[in-house]
Amino acid sequence: MSTSASRGFPELLRDKLAGVADLTPQQIQALQNHYELLLRWNRVLNLTAIDSLADAVERHYCESVFLAVHLPPQPMRIADIGSGGGFPGIPVAVMRPNCRVFLIEAHQRKAVFLREATRGMPNVEVVAKRAGDLADRFDRAISRAVSYQDLVRVLKLVAPAADLLTGGEDPPETLCFTWNEKLALPWGHSRFLRSGISSVSRDTA
Repeated sequence: MSTSASRGFPELLRDKLAGVADLTPQQIQALQNHYELLLRWNRVLNLTAIDSLADAVERHYCESVFLAVHLPPQPMRIADIGSGGGFPGIPVAVMRPNCRVFLIEAHQRKAVFLREATRGMPNVEVVAKRAGDLADRFDRAISRAVSYQDLVRVLKLVAPAADLLTGGEDPPETLCFTWNEKLALPWGHSRFLRSGISSVSRDTA
């Protein structure tokens, strides 16, 4: 992906989100700024393997915005587990300024990128730790592109509610969550949003 390709970013974003969310010009600019920084850093740091503008807009940004618009409306403290390049946490923070979003990323160089990418975003905090090492507790956990196997060890410790962007495989019972009916993402490719509530307390997890 080249930086010049980002010239079509706003148009693609608006087209793909038609009927899903209406973004303000400021929100579109914030997401484009993140995308352009992602392109530059991806030359030296493996933040994404997606190599086309259309796929990046759909898989990274549109999926994250879809999650954001399906969150409960009240202010919350949200943990993005395994944030990587900032997904879904940064688009969620852009869409939900009334929420405080914590980007949990143990990879130190990725955490440096996240800090650079969230300069000027007062509702975002980068936490350069493994999710299992967190002493804090959040209102909700969100995640994308993190395996169920990795989430089993930490999800119920982080928050009592979770929203996951996943493929077609159903979450295992070992996550100890009760899941709502999955929502199919409108762009096909057997991608889903799964929201659920923990069935155990942190003390017994």
